[in-house]
Amino acid sequence: MNAPLPSLRPIQALPDNLISQIAAGEVVERPSAVVKELLENALDAGATQITVRLEQGGIKRISITDNGRGISPEQLPLALARHATSKITSLNDLENVATLGFRGEALASIASVSQMTLTSRTAEAAHASEIDGSTLVVTPSSGGHGSTVNVQDLYFNTPARRKFLKSDQTEYGHCGEVVRRIALSRPDVAFSLTHNGKTVDHWMATEGAKRSATILGSEFADARLALDESAGTLRLHGFVGLPTASKARGDAQYFYVNGRFVRDKVLMHAVRAAYQDVLHGDRFPSYVLALDLDPALVDVNVHPSKIEVRFRDSRSIHQFIYHAVNRALALTSATSFGTTPAPIPAPSGAMPWMRGSAEHLQAILQPQSPLLTQPQPQPHQQTTFGGQFRGNTPAGVAQSAAQYGALFGGPTSISPATTPSFGLPGSSQYNAHDEFPLGFALAQLHGIYILAQNAKGLVLVDMHAAHERILYEQLKDALDDNAMQVQPLLIPVTFFADGVEVGTVEENQEILHALGFDIAAMSPTTLAVRAIPALLKNADAQTLARDVLRDVREYGGSRVLVERRNEMLGTLACHTAVRANRHLTVPEMNALLRQMEATDRADQCNHGRPTWSQLAMSDLDKLFLRGQ
Repeated sequence: MNAPLPSLRPIQALPDNLISQIAAGEVVERPSAVVKELLENALDAGATQITVRLEQGGIKRISITDNGRGISPEQLPLALARHATSKITSLNDLENVATLGFRGEALASIASVSQMTLTSRTAEAAHASEIDGSTLVVTPSSGGHGSTVNVQDLYFNTPARRKFLKSDQTEYGHCGEVVRRIALSRPDVAFSLTHNGKTVDHWMATEGAKRSATILGSEFADARLALDESAGTLRLHGFVGLPTASKARGDAQYFYVNGRFVRDKVLMHAVRAAYQDVLHGDRFPSYVLALDLDPALVDVNVHPSKIEVRFRDSRSIHQFIYHAVNRALALTSATSFGTTPAPIPAPSGAMPWMRGSAEHLQAILQPQSPLLTQPQPQPHQQTTFGGQFRGNTPAGVAQSAAQYGALFGGPTSISPATTPSFGLPGSSQYNAHDEFPLGFALAQLHGIYILAQNAKGLVLVDMHAAHERILYEQLKDALDDNAMQVQPLLIPVTFFADGVEVGTVEENQEILHALGFDIAAMSPTTLAVRAIPALLKNADAQTLARDVLRDVREYGGSRVLVERRNEMLGTLACHTAVRANRHLTVPEMNALLRQMEATDRADQCNHGRPTWSQLAMSDLDKLFLRGQ
């Protein structure tokens, strides 16, 4: 049965108080929204010290005191009037908003759903003045320079709205998060937060690195990279967390646009895309980033909460953010030691024989195939725990240099001036050269890990994960530069193929050639692999061919080189990287360490797993209770 139609009423103007209460439904969603609006007003007033006092999660009382410019007595009634503000006067001002607040709705909305008083004093005034939010009566008061907004019994006159509030502790949690967000954006301002009479947080004015370390904790402070890049009127600065310090939840992601905390899909996607090479899909990076740009290039008048923005050219903004964060993460090589706040430049004076080229590394880390057209070097003599240890003595280093030089054309001797100085394994007199952050190899553990000694202590390297990252970066660089080197096979590798695989080969020759593959159909059921990428020359040609054909078919033609390129290259690198139980000699292990130091993002494989870990001497001393 249809409900009866409501009786018709004449159109009439709503009373101002009801209009404010309707607006309050959008602006004052919960106590934390009140805290946000009042803090933004304080910062717009030039405050350098702000105190936030809460009772019962902000439901009973919210009081915010600042030392800003204050408001003169005659301006106090206007401050509480709807659509009254000192921050914009024209459409041009609205399109170039440089302040956090601009709507002129917050104080009127808050006053309409609470018992509010505003006490303020300018530098010129002899005393403070107070206005009652209900009566708009101004009376003399006491107080220092600045303003105090006291909000009590939120939603006392709108009980239906009050029922939607959560517990005191939950509402306090939201309020505390708002204070932390704003404190992160303004390290030059001192903040104090009190709840139910107890001081919870107090942050003195400082600089960005210290403020973020204090608020986000040592876990973030010890695993972050500094970032500061500019392009025209754009500037991105702040800190991004190392991939190894990712979290299971995205609760440590703070992005600011012209000082305003925002949740923007364009910005979040750009950062996420920059991490895609070094992070597991179910993990979230941590970051504190600030984007400064011309206010005319961003529209902040999207939603009353002002947490959403709209960019004039979102694509350009996305690309700028993506490339800036990507470049910062590219420096997560072994040279950064994984715990340094700012990235350390890659070594510039490392000896060629200690670095190893991509081709050299490939030659020593894979079993050799008899089908290649080029002759392969002979394997090194194995150094083991059972024999005399020569790998990391000065004489051993010189011997490794001679072996490396004889095989790959590098120097065959090292002068004492360029030889790192260190003792035998276990010696406390190890003084590794700064050019080699990962130190020098000692041995392998179960054919999986490399044990190396550096100036800090012991380094553990997952050789498969490390080699996988090296290959992956080399494949990306070669594809980006359109310089994928091809390795012809002396005898083509043929294998049975179904009709779909044969069709994929015939339809995607251009793409396969760009990837370094020469695959031809010999019959309706046979494919022949005649060449593969030189970087993958030691892998099984048939397996590589099947993998690349599967990806081309699944991802769809040219999309594989654009949207799904990284997934495909990651698969190829994983199949080609040195496997567990591959026994390496000391020179081979050292060549891998040097290549890690010269490779971008070498701290993680392309699946997001760490490739190496440092155990400092102090950590080892604790294990054995030394010095206790």
